[in-house]
Amino acid sequence: MKKILLTTILLSFIFTTNPSQAQYMPTIPAATLQAAQQATVIQKTPSSEVVRVGIGTTNFGTYQYNNITIFGTGDTQIYDNKVLIGNYPANQNIKITYKDGMFNIFTPESNEPEKIVGPVQITSNYGLLGVTGLKRAGKQALYHGAFELKKCNNNTFNLVNMIEVEEYLKGVVPNEMPVSFGLEALKAQSVAARNYVLSPRTKASNNYDVVDSVASQVYFGANTERPLSNQAVTETEGIVAIYNWDLILAQYSSTAGGYTESYSNAFSDPKTKSFPAPEKPYLKAKPDIISQTSLKNEEAAKAFYQSKPDAYDIRSSYYRWERDWTAQELKNALQSTLVTQSTTGFVKPAFSKGDTLDDLVELKVIRRGDSGKVMEMEVVTRSQTYKIYKELVIRRLLTKNGKALPSANIVFENTKDGNGNLVSVHAWGGGFGHGVGMSQYGAGFMGSELHLPYDKILKHYYTGISLTTKPAIVSTEAGQQNITQHFYSKDRKAKVIIDNKFGVNSLTAIINGQKHVFELPKEIIGFKRFVEIDISKYIKQGKNTITFTSDDFYSGATRKGLRLYVELVKRDESEFIW
Repeated sequence: MKKILLTTILLSFIFTTNPSQAQYMPTIPAATLQAAQQATVIQKTPSSEVVRVGIGTTNFGTYQYNNITIFGTGDTQIYDNKVLIGNYPANQNIKITYKDGMFNIFTPESNEPEKIVGPVQITSNYGLLGVTGLKRAGKQALYHGAFELKKCNNNTFNLVNMIEVEEYLKGVVPNEMPVSFGLEALKAQSVAARNYVLSPRTKASNNYDVVDSVASQVYFGANTERPLSNQAVTETEGIVAIYNWDLILAQYSSTAGGYTESYSNAFSDPKTKSFPAPEKPYLKAKPDIISQTSLKNEEAAKAFYQSKPDAYDIRSSYYRWERDWTAQELKNALQSTLVTQSTTGFVKPAFSKGDTLDDLVELKVIRRGDSGKVMEMEVVTRSQTYKIYKELVIRRLLTKNGKALPSANIVFENTKDGNGNLVSVHAWGGGFGHGVGMSQYGAGFMGSELHLPYDKILKHYYTGISLTTKPAIVSTEAGQQNITQHFYSKDRKAKVIIDNKFGVNSLTAIINGQKHVFELPKEIIGFKRFVEIDISKYIKQGKNTITFTSDDFYSGATRKGLRLYVELVKRDESEFIW
C-alpha cells in the first residue's frame, strides 16, 4: 500500500490557529479524500522540530534561482505569506519567476501571472513536492514537507524545504551511508546526523539552516528513502548524543584507517581560525585495538601505515592506499595548489599567483596527531621552505592527477639521486576523510560482523557520551511551560535527568497519556541539584511520548524552572571492544 504524507504537519508553521485565517484553508477534493482513505497516513501531527533546508540545482552549482517550475503529487496549494492564493490539481506544473520585487505565478489556465510579494509557501495535500527537472541520485527529486521561496538579491530567490527533522533524516541517512552496512550502523548514522542538524551552529544562510549537499549533510529527499534506513531513523527517533548536557558535534567520515584522530589535531577553531582547535573531550583519538600506541613519531606512523593491522574499517578500499609522484609532477601540482591553499592562511609564507616554485628538495613532516595524521609539514625547495598546517589543507595541497589525498594519515619516502636531487616521492596512507569521530566503514563492520548494537558503536567513537533526548528547559516562561518529547526505546529503560538549580518541589510528566507527579528530593539544606528519576516502568518498547509541565513550579511569587532530558543509555568512559 502506497504511503503518503499528510501535509498538515506543516500547518504548524504555515498557519497559526487563528479564526481570522480560517477562510484561507483549502478544501480538499473528494477524490483526494477517497484516495487518502485507502492509504497509510505517515503523520497527522508534528512530532519533531522543523528544519529549513536550502535546495540547490541538480549539480549544486547554485542555491539562487530566478525561475522555477513546481508541482505536487497531490492537490497543491500556494500561499502568499501564509494567505492562500490558489489550489491546483496534482501533477500540474506551476512556473514561478521573480522580478522587480515580485513573484509571478504562471499556470496553464492563466493568461496573466498572479503577482505576489511573498515569501511564497507551497504545500501538497496527501502528496510530495517536486521541482521539474531537478534530479537527485539520477531520479526526479521529491520532498516531504513544504516549500518556501524567499527572495535573496539581484532578482533571485532561495528554494527552501521546510521539513520535520525526523522526515529530513530519512532523506539523509541512505545518502550518507550505504544501506548495505546494516541496521545498527544505520542507527548510529541516524543519531550522528540528528546531532548534526540539531546542534547550534551558524546558519548556512539567513533563509535556511543547512543545505542539501556535502557542505552540510547530503539530503536527497523522499525519492531516495530506503526501508532499512527509514527503520533506523524510526528506531532512534528523538535520540541524540550528549556530553555534559550539550549536544555533541558528531563528526564522522568514511574511513579512519584503524585509528581516529582528536578534533583539535584535525580542525581549526571556527571562531578564531587558529590551529590546532580547542579540544572536544568526546572527540578523542582512539585506536580500534586497545594495545595500539600513539603514532605521533615517524617510526610508529610508518610501521602502522605500511602494514594492514586488524581494524573495524579494514574492509574499506581506502583502509590503505599509496600515491607516488615524480619530482616534476609534484612541483607542477604544488605550483597551483600552493596558491589556492595560501588563501586559507595555513601556508606560511603565502604563495601568490605569479610566484615561481623552485626545485623541490623534500617533503618533511614536522608534527603528527595521535593517529599519525599530519598536522604540520614542510615543502622544502632550494630557495624557500613552506610550512603547511591542518589536515584538509595538506590533503588539498598534495594532489595527484588533480585529486586531493584521501586523508592526511600519510608517511613519505623522498628518493634522491647521487647528487642529492629529488627524483620522486612515494606515500603510504590510510583512511578517507578527516578521521575524527565515527568511521562509517568501521560502524558497518561493528554492526554487521561483530553484531554490536548502535549504542556500542557510538560510544566507541564518541568518548564519554550519553544517549538521550535533546536537553530542554521547562519553566514558567512563555514557550517553556509544556515541553513534549518523542523518543524510541528498545529495552524500556529510561531515566529523567534533572538539574534542579532553582529548587522546584515537584515535576509533572504525562508519559504515554498517563499523568505522573514526581516529588524532587531535598538535602539537609535546600534541594538536591542533580536528580535522577527512573521512569522505566512507564515506558513501552518502541515509540514513547512524554510531556513535561511547569504546573507546580510556582513558589510564592518566584518563577522557577528545570533543565532536563530523558536518558536512554548512560555515560561510560571506556568502550573498547577488542
